[in-house]
Amino acid sequence: MQVQLAGEPQKPGRTSEDYAAASPEALVLLDGSSTPEDMDSGCRHGTAWYVRRLGAHLLTRLTDRSDRSIAECLADAIVETAALHGGRCDLAHPGTPAATVVAARLHGRSLEYLVLGDSMLALQYKDGTVRPIGDNQRFPGGDELRRQVWATVPGSAERAALHRRYTLAVRAARNTGRGPWIAAATPKAAPHAETGFARLDDLRAVAALTDGAARWTDRFGLGSWTDALRLLGEAGPTALIGQVRAAERTDPHCERWPRGKAHDDAAALYAVI
Repeated sequence: MQVQLAGEPQKPGRTSEDYAAASPEALVLLDGSSTPEDMDSGCRHGTAWYVRRLGAHLLTRLTDRSDRSIAECLADAIVETAALHGGRCDLAHPGTPAATVVAARLHGRSLEYLVLGDSMLALQYKDGTVRPIGDNQRFPGGDELRRQVWATVPGSAERAALHRRYTLAVRAARNTGRGPWIAAATPKAAPHAETGFARLDDLRAVAALTDGAARWTDRFGLGSWTDALRLLGEAGPTALIGQVRAAERTDPHCERWPRGKAHDDAAALYAVI
């Protein structure tokens, strides 16, 4: 694979909680689940630390364990990363660092892929069609709370209070079978990822985007997924993220496009097969 990737934190000087990495035969893209500054996570390391280590372990497993399925590789990487926390971190804490995951690797004459959470994978076929995969861990129980958050003014005390309620609701439900599955401290989420194979002979390219970059299509409506893959192929991931940032700046109060954050960490990866 010939790979291009780019990433940008939501604000200059802030550490991004997105992570993207690739080798000639595999790619990974992770989006950390943020913890509000006034809420404990039980971990002394933080989300960015967790995301980088999980991503590195996963990329290694994808390239050196072809005997393991892609979901099994994710499970192995979660276990290996959990061991790095040490005894001072409470891995049973409901707010322990976690991440959504996109991964893909060359496997024989196919591309094997995995998506867990609201990040996106897009397969571009030689016939011009594009198949988006992802946003597969919806949480219906939190939908009304999320709408209430989006209806308030960014930066207001009301939004902060509602966002805290929403965060607590998600924490209580995730990885329990009553809510979304996400890669956290135990491997039980891995089997719930969406996985599959696509024939290499049919593919032209593949793209992976965290939700902060996928806003280009699913929130801002700047174009279809076919348009997004064309932009990535012609101008690269940096251009797509740049257009997302431009759209965000035109709507700083989230009025035209209701959303949880005016700006979000964004990462995108584009690979020609």
